[in-house]
Amino acid sequence: MFKIEEYFIQRPSAICTYFLFRNWHISILHHRKMDVSNLLASHAAKIQSITVEKDTPLDVDTGFLTVTDLNPIDVESYAANLEEYLHSTARDGIQTLIAALYALPTLPSPDGPLAQLPPPTTPLPRAKPLPKPKPPTKWERFASFKGIQKKRREKAIWDEEKQEWMHRWGRDGKNKEKEEQWIHEVKADAAVDFDPVQDARNARKARVAKNERQRLQNIARAQTAREERDQRKVDIDRTLASTRTSTASMGKFDRKLEGDRKMRGVKRKFDPSETSAEQEKQTSLALLSNLEGETKRARKDKGGDDVLNIRKAIRTVSKGKGGVALGRETASRPKGKRGGKR
Repeated sequence: MFKIEEYFIQRPSAICTYFLFRNWHISILHHRKMDVSNLLASHAAKIQSITVEKDTPLDVDTGFLTVTDLNPIDVESYAANLEEYLHSTARDGIQTLIAALYALPTLPSPDGPLAQLPPPTTPLPRAKPLPKPKPPTKWERFASFKGIQKKRREKAIWDEEKQEWMHRWGRDGKNKEKEEQWIHEVKADAAVDFDPVQDARNARKARVAKNERQRLQNIARAQTAREERDQRKVDIDRTLASTRTSTASMGKFDRKLEGDRKMRGVKRKFDPSETSAEQEKQTSLALLSNLEGETKRARKDKGGDDVLNIRKAIRTVSKGKGGVALGRETASRPKGKRGGKR
């Protein structure tokens, strides 16, 4: 084997070279270590820590994805550089929120893991006021007066004879007990072909049909009452509107009652001032058609083609004597100046 001691004994001049090389190598390693530490320090200065430490911990609500910072504002930093202060505050909030999201349980999906958000913890105000309690109905008032309590009928019922629970309706139900029993009581005057099983089945189906008929009647009665109530409301509104406009001022100076709604008048609709030639032509033709129709109706009502009824006018002027007598009287009347006697 090669021994370094024998090598240096045989060549004394190599001892100095060895020590020089060794010191140079150590110096290079030392400088490289200092350079790496400087790089790490500069990199760490650029990247901030993921842990946010403040005097008052941030309030994180992952259900709403919100972060609330209750710490007081640093006046000096705020006045020195507003943008940097806001950027730093927003960064701390986002970092805290992301750290909270990474701590949540996840579910796999084609797009990647999805975090399961918990229920929100921040109470939000209602957009609308609480609904008012509905007034009790007539049956509810009667039930409270009589002490009647609403009970839901259970689907299972206890059979004392079989000592077991049975269904109230349906297959193997309690309501089919008479149909499925092995012995039946038959009246003495029953017909020869009387079937007690069929009679019990018909009675059960009749009860079901009666209940369905009563249900439909209740629905129809409620619908009729609702329509009558709506019609009564419309009539009352119409009467109220007519009474509000029955004064000399058309209700302008009347005292307003609490809960009165503003009356809706007829909204006038005006044609546009600028129209096409074709549309103006159609409007003019429609107007002429309406005038012609009114003229025809007037002629039909008058009983002739002319607007003035000549026969009726002659009869009125001659006082029933006729046109011939009116002509004679006009011819025999002396001619004079107009204006009558002076």
